[in-house]
Amino acid sequence: MDLRKVRKLIELLEESNLSELEIREGEETVRLSRFPAAGFAAPQVVAAPQPTVAPIAPAAGPAPSAAPSASPQESGLPAGTVVRSPIVGTFYAAASPGAEPFVRVGQQVKVGDPLAVIEAMKMFNQIEAEVAGTVLAIVAENGEAVEFDQPLFVIG
Repeated sequence: MDLRKVRKLIELLEESNLSELEIREGEETVRLSRFPAAGFAAPQVVAAPQPTVAPIAPAAGPAPSAAPSASPQESGLPAGTVVRSPIVGTFYAAASPGAEPFVRVGQQVKVGDPLAVIEAMKMFNQIEAEVAGTVLAIVAENGEAVEFDQPLFVIG
């Protein structure tokens, strides 16, 4: 299926009240969903041959959200809300090589502000702030492989 058609489908999903859209064209199938089957809020996803950021929903399996956790303090992390990795992938602090990072330590963020992207299988998943506050720590390093549920940021 042509990438332009997929982008049009994404725009249709974003502009509508639909939570899910599935299109079959010949033997190809594209399924876009705002929310995974588990009921978590899906992170915005970016698909591009180059590292550019354009939010879309995942076409293949669901991914859990980057839900912050206020769990007991982990060793070495400041007190605050921990934003964790929703997937296994590569952490990027900026939208493209050489670009300014999305956030820095000490920066104020609002709910929904982009914090980073995680690349998994050539899909770029945008990680957004789930709480408003100040970025107290950036735990992951740019270009570092991250695991599911690994702490990425602390927001206080």
